[in-house]
Order: sequence, then structure tokens, then C-alpha cells
Amino acid sequence: MSVVLTVAITVTLVFYALALGIGLLRVLHGPSAQDRVLALDFMYVVGMLTMLVLAIRYDSSMYFEGALLMVLFGFVSSVALAKFLLRGEVIE
Repeated sequence: MSVVLTVAITVTLVFYALALGIGLLRVLHGPSAQDRVLALDFMYVVGMLTMLVLAIRYDSSMYFEGALLMVLFGFVSSVALAKFLLRGEVIE
């Protein structure tokens, strides 16, 4: 792996960690429940991107599968939280 790619991956992971920290602050101190749900959506997307960057870094396909599972579970949980916030129940 080239030096430029190693530096780019390191910088990217640092920025993703910063983005996750900012998202965590919004989850903890969000003014409304909708803001917190949106911050959770943001955090699982950034987590998925982190997994993809790690897959490139370590040249492993397992990270790609983990990222796919993370996005699937994140989408289902976002839909469940949105339905709960709208109707007050998830299963009718």
C-alpha cells in the first residue's frame, strides 16, 4: 500500500471519528426526539463508511459484509423509530 493511501485512510478515519463524536453529542443533547433519530441515522451511515475504509485498509471482504449488515439493521431500526414517533407503537 502506498504512503499516500495510508495517510488518506488515516485522515479519513480521524474525520469519521470526529463526525461520530458530533453525532453522539446530538443524540445526547438533541432538542427533540426527531433530532435524535436523525443523529442515529447519521451515525450508522458514518459507521458504515468507517467499515468500508477499514475494508480498504486491511484488504478484507469481511468488513464489506459487516457494513452491509450495519446498513440493513440501521434502516430497519430507523423505520421502527419513525413509526414509533408517529403512532406511539411499532407493531399494530
